[in-house]
Amino acid sequence: MDDAQAMREEETFVARMFRVLGFFTLVIALMAFAGNMYEFSLLFFFQTAFFFLLGYLNLTERTYLYTFWAYMIVTFLGLTYWMVFEMQNPV
Repeated sequence: MDDAQAMREEETFVARMFRVLGFFTLVIALMAFAGNMYEFSLLFFFQTAFFFLLGYLNLTERTYLYTFWAYMIVTFLGLTYWMVFEMQNPV
């Protein structure tokens, strides 16, 4: 096995993991939709499309890692903003 073939297999593995993330976000979106949480399900449907799109682009491993870390930073910042500024204090 030459280096180019090994690199292609490794990139395929990382791309497959993004498709797996897309599958799990799809499952969460469908459960939220069944529970009448439409805004929540719409958010996860968008994440599903994002992960499936990235999974089929066959980018390099470095690009996938940078994209995943950017996704995590944006998600944690959004979650922190929502918990601090949008949620009401418990009574």
